[in-house]
Amino acid sequence: MASNSIVLITGANTGLGLETVKALLRSPKAYTILLGGRSLNKANAAAIEAQTEFPQSPSVVKTIQVDIEDDDSISKALDHVANEYGRVDVLINNAGGQFDQQFHVGNMMMREMWNKSWNVNTTGTCILTHTFVPLLLKSSDPRLIFITSGMSTLAESDNAAIKLNQSPAKGWPKKELAVAAYRSSKTGMNMMMREWTRILREDGVKVWCISPGFLATGLGGSQDINKRRGALDPSIGANLVRDVVEGARDQDIGKVVRRDGVQPW
Repeated sequence: MASNSIVLITGANTGLGLETVKALLRSPKAYTILLGGRSLNKANAAAIEAQTEFPQSPSVVKTIQVDIEDDDSISKALDHVANEYGRVDVLINNAGGQFDQQFHVGNMMMREMWNKSWNVNTTGTCILTHTFVPLLLKSSDPRLIFITSGMSTLAESDNAAIKLNQSPAKGWPKKELAVAAYRSSKTGMNMMMREWTRILREDGVKVWCISPGFLATGLGGSQDINKRRGALDPSIGANLVRDVVEGARDQDIGKVVRRDGVQPW
C-alpha cells in the first residue's frame, strides 16, 4: 500500500482540476495523485503534461477513467482504486459543468439543460462520493472536498454590484444570458456538503466546499473570453485547494471557504 497521500481529483484533465494536480506537484509533500477524466486518453495526456512540467516533484500522477454521469464508470473506478491503492486520503469533487448557454443558443431544451446541470454538479458528485466513502474511511486523515462557486451564495445574490445579480430591463423575452441552473445546482452542492459533514462527523472526515473565485478556465465559455471578463489565473484557485488539502483551513470544516475567508450562505 502506498505511503504517499492518495488524492483523487475528478474532472482533472483540464481547467481547475489540472491546475490542482500541478499545485500538488509543486508541493514539497509527496502525493499519489489520481487524475480522473471521462476520457482516459485525455487524462493520460494531461498527466504527462503535468509530470513533465515538474520533473523534480516528489509526487506521482496516475490516471483513472471516471465519468460521474455513469454509475458503471464510477463502480469500475472504485474497484480500480481499491485494488491498486486500498484507500483514498483526499477526494476532490472537481468535475462539473455550466450548461445554461446551451439552452440560450438552442443546443439543449430547457429541461435537458436543467437536468444535466443537477446531474453533473450535484447528483453525480453525490453518487461518486457515496461510492468512495468506504475508501475514505480507511485513511488516517480523510478529507472530502467539493468545488463550488461564488455564484452559489444566497446571502450575496442581491449584490447588484455583481453583473450577474443585476435585473434586466422589463419586457419579454429576456436576452441577457442567465446562469440560474448552474447557480442553483452549486447552491444544492453546498447543502449536500453540509449533509456529508453531518453524516461523516463521527468518522473523523473533514469536509469543505471550496469557492475558488472567477477563474480563466473553459467553464461556461472560452478561456480567453473569461480572461477578458477579469477572470483570475486558475493556479490561484488551485493553490487554495492545495491549502485545504494540506491543513491550512482546518478551522473552517463544514464551511464554504474562499481565499478571503468563509463564503456566506
